[in-house]
Amino acid sequence: MSEKNVYRASTTAPVNIAVIKYWGKRDPRLNLPTNSSLSVTLSQSDLRTHTTASCSPSYSPPDTLLLNAQPQPVSDARSQACLTSLRALRSALESSNPSLPPLSSYPLRLSSANNFPTAAGLASSAAGFAALVRSIADLYQLPQSPTELSLIARQGSGSACRSLLGGYVAWDQGILQDGTDSKARLVAPRSHWPEMRALILVVSAEKKGVSSTTGMQTTVQTSPMFQTRATQVVPKAMREMESAIARKDFPSFAKITMRESNSFHATCLDTDPPIFYLNDVSRAAVRGVEAVNEKAGRIVAAYTFDAGPNCVIYYLEDDRDIVAGAFKTVLGQKEGWAGEQGKAVKGAEGVLEGKVLETLRDGVSRVILTSVGEGPISVEDHLIDEKGEVVV
Repeated sequence: MSEKNVYRASTTAPVNIAVIKYWGKRDPRLNLPTNSSLSVTLSQSDLRTHTTASCSPSYSPPDTLLLNAQPQPVSDARSQACLTSLRALRSALESSNPSLPPLSSYPLRLSSANNFPTAAGLASSAAGFAALVRSIADLYQLPQSPTELSLIARQGSGSACRSLLGGYVAWDQGILQDGTDSKARLVAPRSHWPEMRALILVVSAEKKGVSSTTGMQTTVQTSPMFQTRATQVVPKAMREMESAIARKDFPSFAKITMRESNSFHATCLDTDPPIFYLNDVSRAAVRGVEAVNEKAGRIVAAYTFDAGPNCVIYYLEDDRDIVAGAFKTVLGQKEGWAGEQGKAVKGAEGVLEGKVLETLRDGVSRVILTSVGEGPISVEDHLIDEKGEVVV
């Protein structure tokens, strides 16, 4: 084998949007959460991180990473925790089989690209670390399962562990101090409830004012509501949500999703100083969902907000026109409706009116139509060529 041989593997990984929120760490170093969480993995046709991992004896150290063509540090503790764990697994393979090339000793060259705004409340770190871990695991030809790899991805970004699986995914908080039981668990595959859809109202593509990491630790330290949420509210919501998903009971799914989003943001407001992730446009989106449900005479839509102002609205395919249609009537000139999914949506007049209509029209920059999707996918579309050069 040539000493200049370049080894490559590429993966796309999905965004996940939690319906039971992760907020707070019991061990910041290991990224161990204070409560379990549950999310819907979204389709990679619409939201994904594409990462190529490569290594070669011809590369000069240190390891490098490009994100959307911009250099990013990998010397931070989170990235190093992932890289060290993956290298250790590869090294163990090499020790048991000396015929394997010593990939664990070669510098890594990583290139990654998002097809959505980074750090704007769209779970970019989850998709990013899931793609990083999965691509390096493929590069190293590791035998570990997605659940086992979720233990590594969790150390990079807590919610990344859920992006290693498709469908409906829980992240069990675990109780062990070493974190070996704090990992992703499949609640139901995409095929169990494939009718789930999501409309994302992108309110801001700007970087968050208070990062999730900083925000959640401030909440843990200062919020009187926090312990009640972590020990009572979330465990009950987890049980109810898993039951709703098993029964494919959308009204229950929706009620829990909205109540849980409100609980999470109430805890943020209970933080000292208070954390404001939502804004006037976010609140108008809440009123918009309420108006849609009232017009339908039943619960057909559910809003949820992560640590940012963007609204994710869940609904079922059969209710597409009443839910997405109501927002298309108001936001039809915004970017995001041009694709096949957007064109298929029929407008619903007279649902969103007055101040809600005006605020959404002025404040939403674009929409994203998507659905429940699969976990990471290995691809042959490499962002680094066979010579080790980044593909522009």
